[in-house]
Amino acid sequence: RTFISSCGLGTMGFGLPAAIGAKFGCPNEEVIAFLGDGSFQMNPQELSSLMNNKNPIKIIIFNNHSLGMVKQWQELFYESRFSATNLENNSPDFCKLADAYGIKAQQVTKISDLSQEVTKMLKHDGSYLLDVVVDEKEHVYPMVPAGSASKDMLLIVKD
Repeated sequence: RTFISSCGLGTMGFGLPAAIGAKFGCPNEEVIAFLGDGSFQMNPQELSSLMNNKNPIKIIIFNNHSLGMVKQWQELFYESRFSATNLENNSPDFCKLADAYGIKAQQVTKISDLSQEVTKMLKHDGSYLLDVVVDEKEHVYPMVPAGSASKDMLLIVKD
């Protein structure tokens, strides 16, 4: 009972405020927010809330330079007719943004560095943002197609 999720109900931007609330509710627990880069961009001003309230939350951004879940829907159900999902040229430098709020940050571009950087993040006393660059073609699973029941969730799409 320590996992909080919007369960994919279209609430982009839910993760960081939910993590802040979780930290208030359980101040002695480690809180880690897993966010997409598009989700993070819905409310980056919450970094100010972290610092104002001294909430030491760890943030991991899965950065595929797109609104990943929306792009995934467009690919799987709308014959790859992409619209307004590419953020490659519209994204800030998340590490610089975190630094502007006094939050330690690091970007990871190679999977071989990921374990070491996660360990460093977890050992850090205070808030930390880890910007993990992932392949733009990766999908998020499980997912429930529109109009389907949870029992019909997709675990992977087969070619």
